[in-house]
Amino acid sequence: MILVCGEALVDLFVGAPEGAEMPARVVAGGSPFNVAIGLARLGVAAGFLGGVSNDRFGTLLADILASEGVDGRFVVRTDRLTTISAVATGKDGHPSYSFHGEGAADRSLTLDDLPAALPETIGALTFGSYTMAVEPVGSAYAALAEREKGRRVISVDPNLRPTAIGDMAGWHGAAERFYRAATLIKASEEDVQIAWDGHITVAEAAAYWLDLGAQLVVVTAGERGATAFSAAGRVSVPGRPVAVRDTVGAGDTFHAALLARLARTGRLSPAAIAGLDLPALKELLTYAVAAASITVTRCGADLPSAAEVEALLYAAPAG
Repeated sequence: MILVCGEALVDLFVGAPEGAEMPARVVAGGSPFNVAIGLARLGVAAGFLGGVSNDRFGTLLADILASEGVDGRFVVRTDRLTTISAVATGKDGHPSYSFHGEGAADRSLTLDDLPAALPETIGALTFGSYTMAVEPVGSAYAALAEREKGRRVISVDPNLRPTAIGDMAGWHGAAERFYRAATLIKASEEDVQIAWDGHITVAEAAAYWLDLGAQLVVVTAGERGATAFSAAGRVSVPGRPVAVRDTVGAGDTFHAALLARLARTGRLSPAAIAGLDLPALKELLTYAVAAASITVTRCGADLPSAAEVEALLYAAPAG
């Protein structure tokens, strides 16, 4: 099982104003929430560890996790409210976010809420997005990552959302606790740009993360594909040409697909990830790019199943 740690919230997709009203659509979301569902759809056992409200939105989130087959025994229910993320999608399909969640359920998890011990069946933990850097949940998750380092795969996706974090000045110190515990770091070019304000390259960011102890760093570049960095070297795969509807959930799909492919090929361990050669890394990236290319053809974070990804990868050439 892969235990996904982080936020579950609701996305409020807002359209263009119509007079005095603004049409909106409520959708269950949150980057870690999406990753957990993505793993389950890709045929890998997944659990979710995070604070979920007892309000109507929280009940929706818990019900969806259960219906998707995600193990909910680590969910911490609370009377605090659910975070609402307002999402406006531009003409290029790229979303912008504003978060309304100070003191909400997803931020309220503490050290006392962590399981004293994890089942041996859990082979990996994932962390990402703003719950790495807001308190008290950030410190609780960091302590869990540090506790489990070396015993299980620790996968980190910074998935930076400055409007949710608030104080970017404290981001690096908070995030570095996770990076030092990480086996795998998955990030986007945008994450690198935001984190270092354009002052370092993707290759320099990857070198920094590898120096901190990560065995594998993968950086995505949207339609241009993705690049993996490890002790074995560097390898890139191109994106797949598709008609993009929006990019919501693309990064979460990629992250879930990386982990799912490692799990389903018997490589979900720190030692196995450290030993991946360049052909194996290329195959891993190819799978994750294919999965993400399906999501961007759909509206919202509608992550694909294993059968859909395999059908795309192994489809007979046209003509």
